[in-house]
Order: sequence, then structure tokens, then C-alpha cells
Amino acid sequence: GYMVYKVLMRTIGIGDFTMYVNATYNFSNSLSSFLTTFVEFRQMCRYLDLYIQFEQIPSRYRDGNRAVKDLNEISIEFKNVYFRYPRSQDYVLKNVSIKIDKGEKLSIVGQNGAGKTTFVKLLCRLYEPEKGQILINGIDIREFDYDEYMKLLAVVFQDFKLFSFTVKENIAFDSANGASDEKIEDALRKAGLYDKVQALEKGINTSIYKNFDEKGVELSGGEGQKLAIARAIHKDAPIIVLDEPTAALDPYAEYEIYSRLNDLVSGNTAIYISHRLSSCRFCDKIAVFDKGEIVEYGSHDELVDNSKKYREMWKAQAQYYI
Repeated sequence: GYMVYKVLMRTIGIGDFTMYVNATYNFSNSLSSFLTTFVEFRQMCRYLDLYIQFEQIPSRYRDGNRAVKDLNEISIEFKNVYFRYPRSQDYVLKNVSIKIDKGEKLSIVGQNGAGKTTFVKLLCRLYEPEKGQILINGIDIREFDYDEYMKLLAVVFQDFKLFSFTVKENIAFDSANGASDEKIEDALRKAGLYDKVQALEKGINTSIYKNFDEKGVELSGGEGQKLAIARAIHKDAPIIVLDEPTAALDPYAEYEIYSRLNDLVSGNTAIYISHRLSSCRFCDKIAVFDKGEIVEYGSHDELVDNSKKYREMWKAQAQYYI
């Protein structure tokens, strides 16, 4: 309005009017943008403040300083372990006691909610038992240095994740630069994904997904699961944990994985969780979970002949294949 007044009073010309109006418009937009950014910045600071508060919460987990010795003789023991989730009155695991010897292949079966995955997550130190102890070679796992302890485990959970890196990096992670291609390819071969990867233009250097590389590959659910298994094989840890490792595989691929079970674990201790009881025949021992407790334990033949719950589960699945 002031500029229009100046033009009518012939104080400024049309050219000056246009220049001043544009300058005023740009200044207004810049000021508005600055204020908006300032408000957003203050909002982000509030989020950051919550994150800083979270980071400052002291960990309740005990992190010891013991080094893990004698990796060739690893035995696992759960001793009267109880666990329940926060704000829950019911125990997910109750008085669980079991010993897994070096090189033993243990299959864990049971209905949904029986405590199978919680059992494994306690071993992985994602949780800590409320009562009882988990022992490695007779030593409470909380006494070990956390990073050292993690070297003992190679785990494939049901909800595994692949990253937008190369196949090689998805298997070897931060050691990818120093990892040999032969070892990567051997892990892929054992997991049944070697032919698929070799057929790709860049082989093991092919990117997963197309986020950063337009020539990246989109793997199917079963292929992704094989890659996750290859990741565990490549780590070559003394303890291998597979939580529903073949859930997304077709029956042929599943049989191929289990028929080469000894090659996959290479004599290491292996723990399997599976709803498909056909996998149990490849394992040394089977633990049947029910309502947080181990209700039956033994070999496949022993349980089929002498148990109740496992035999019922076995017959329920077997009738669809007869």
C-alpha cells in the first residue's frame, strides 16, 4: 500500500515500484521460512533431548570382563531359569533346566507362545533371566565381556533383515573388505544360493535392493532367508541358533538345507526352533516346550515311542504326508 501511495504521488516510478515490491515479497518469504525452520529446529531439539535422556539411562545388564577361552569346548547350561516380560504377571519360562553339550544339535518345538524364542533370546543376552543362571562352560554368561560373548553366537531369527549393501557386505558386514571371496562363495554354496548369485552380473558384489544401485537385485523371501543362513555360516561361530530357518523355503529347499545339516554347522553346537517336526529327525536331542516349561526331552525315536505331546504333534503333521 505504501508503494502504491508513492507511485500515485509520483515519488517513485513503475520500475522502482516493481523492484521494491519484489524485494519486500522476498524478504517476507525469507522471514517466514526462517521462523518455520526455527520452530522445526526447536521441535527436533525436544526429540533429541528425549534421546539424550534415553542414552543416559544406566544399563541394568551386567557386563563382565571375562574372556571366552577354549572355543572348541563350548557347553551350554540353563539352570532353573525363570523369565517374565515387564509389567506381566505370568512367567514365559518357568524352571527351565537343560544342558547342551559341545557339537550337539538340539531342536526346540512346541506351540506358539510356549517360550521357544524367549529361550533363544535369553541365550543371546537380549534379555536376562529373572531367576536362575545361564552358563557357558560352567560360568554365568553375565561374567563374560559382551563383545567377546557375541563372538560365540551366529543367529538367524525369523525377522532377519537384509541391508541395501552388496551380497558380500550382507554376509561379512564390517569385515567385508578383508573377507575372501572363496569363503563367501562357500557359505553361499552351503546355503543353496550360490547358483543364483553367480548368475548375477556382478556376482557377490551385486547390491541388494535398488536404493543405491539401479542394478541392485530384489531377492524373494526364500532367497533372503538363504542369504541370512549364509551369513550365519560365514561367521563360523561355536554356537549356531536358527529360529524357523526354513519358514520361507519351499519343501525341496527345506529338505536340501536339513539333509546337509552336518555340513552347515560343521560340528558346532546348533539350536533349532521349528514348527516343522520333520527337521527334528536330523537333530540329536529334542526339547518340547509347553507353557514355558520343558515337558519332554529326548531323541526323535525316544519321544515318538515313549512321549505323549511330541507323538501327538508328530502324528498331526505326519497325516498330511501319508
